[in-house]
Amino acid sequence: MKTDIEIAQEAELKNIGEIAQGLGIGEDELEYYGKYKAKLSDGLWERISKNDDGKLVLVTAINPTPAGEGKTTTTVGLGEAMARLGKKALIALREPSLGPCFGVKGGAAGGGYAQVVPMEDLNLHFTGDFHAITSANNLLAAMLDNHIQQGNELGIDPRQVVWKRCLDMNDRVLRNIVVGLGNKTDGMVREDHFVITVASEIMAILCLADDLADLKRRLGRIIVAYDFDGNPVTADDLKATGAMTALLKDAVKPNIIQTLEHTPALVHGGPFANIAHGCNSVRATKMALKLSDITITEAGFGADLGAEKFFDIKCRMAGLKPDAVVLVATVRALKYNGGAAIADLGKENPDALEKGIVNLEKHIENIQKYGVPVVVTLNAFATDTEAENEFIRSFCEERGCEFALSEVWEKGGEGGTALAEKVLDTLEKKESDFHPLYSDDLSIREKIEKVAKEIYGADKVVYEPAAQRQIDKIESMGFRSFPVCMAKNQYSLSDDATKLGRPSGFDIHIREVYVSAGAGFVVALTGAIMTMPGLPKTPAANGIDVTENGKITGLF
Repeated sequence: MKTDIEIAQEAELKNIGEIAQGLGIGEDELEYYGKYKAKLSDGLWERISKNDDGKLVLVTAINPTPAGEGKTTTTVGLGEAMARLGKKALIALREPSLGPCFGVKGGAAGGGYAQVVPMEDLNLHFTGDFHAITSANNLLAAMLDNHIQQGNELGIDPRQVVWKRCLDMNDRVLRNIVVGLGNKTDGMVREDHFVITVASEIMAILCLADDLADLKRRLGRIIVAYDFDGNPVTADDLKATGAMTALLKDAVKPNIIQTLEHTPALVHGGPFANIAHGCNSVRATKMALKLSDITITEAGFGADLGAEKFFDIKCRMAGLKPDAVVLVATVRALKYNGGAAIADLGKENPDALEKGIVNLEKHIENIQKYGVPVVVTLNAFATDTEAENEFIRSFCEERGCEFALSEVWEKGGEGGTALAEKVLDTLEKKESDFHPLYSDDLSIREKIEKVAKEIYGADKVVYEPAAQRQIDKIESMGFRSFPVCMAKNQYSLSDDATKLGRPSGFDIHIREVYVSAGAGFVVALTGAIMTMPGLPKTPAANGIDVTENGKITGLF
């Protein structure tokens, strides 16, 4: 089998104007970035905003494992399969971050014959959205430190600066740094920090904003520090909002590209689901619903993170009502959850499969708490056996879920028709009764505990003393009604990455809580989760190169 990049580079792409035309988008509603990618204009939204919404399908997964699950691949392949069945389908994805692209995970364009293209453009710089977000974030940081240097009229307490700089790269040495060293004119010496761009509040704001005006309002509410009296200082106070908005005026527009089979895809925004809210932009999703009969979107990592935040943050804020959920698993990943060694995942192992399938069971139960019909799909591998597939099929059907095999990695849309038919049947026969997990009027602690106990399966929540004080402060500032965005490792339902399957008898440990006032949620950091990842011993960047004729190799 060819590599993903070889498949993508051999594809014959259509001009993006032709792809857009199939959705009824006119030339004057596109802003071209070359021949194969474009942004959608504000005028397009004004024209289609009164259209009826199509159906909304979320693709999520079990907890990720080294065996791979293929959530984005399934999302892309399902969209291609819907198009093959004559449906007007649109895929809505997040943009990839350079951090994992050069780290362990690689890119995020799908895989095999279920990819969005041009994959090199998408995985590297795309239309510059992440660079714009990075620049806006760091402009605010620079204006904050400059204000302190130039007399500190707002009385900012340098010990209570909470705004962090960002970079779209895995760079562990920037987690904790000291700035302002040197001469008096070089600024005040203080401890500072970096987060990866996808963890910046500005990324969350861009993905949750309805339009440019809403974006500007949200940017202005960002809390950057506290003054010596303990009062919050915002971006508006620093008079930074207008300049930040100027940097983001194009980034806020959704991007359109295509799949290998020329199915249109809106790819916009990219917060991680383990340290942020893990969904593509509200603008792209709403545009897709107005332009198509069926919108297929995804949420990052497992359903305990991405799907929970999709439901409890994105859908709550944007008024979205998902009609069905596709839950992705693999035989290999379930056996890994049951204790099988990585080297043995290709061997039939009924005992490991039976032990590991409890991870899938918990995710099914969690999604059903939200009242949304579930279709489970197995991303097929050549080593899977009929007995393993049938065991999983029976397991799912006994729990009220539809089931289908997916072979989209190998066969593209053709390999996803069985899944597409199951999804269409579910949309036709089962009514979604979507509702969030918790109400706005619960306290922050009650919301955290609701997620920890009902979604993760924890016995109780243990708060560090600092987190207790932070929650009290946040509620006293008037943010009690905000939803919570849990920052947790993606590999386990618990906050301990080594606890696989369906752990029980564990506590969730909350070490820090802070408010993202512009985004509109409260972030709770659990366990050892970090907002600036590091590179592995052998980064993926080691294998990436460019030939003499400019052809990129080694990207995956």
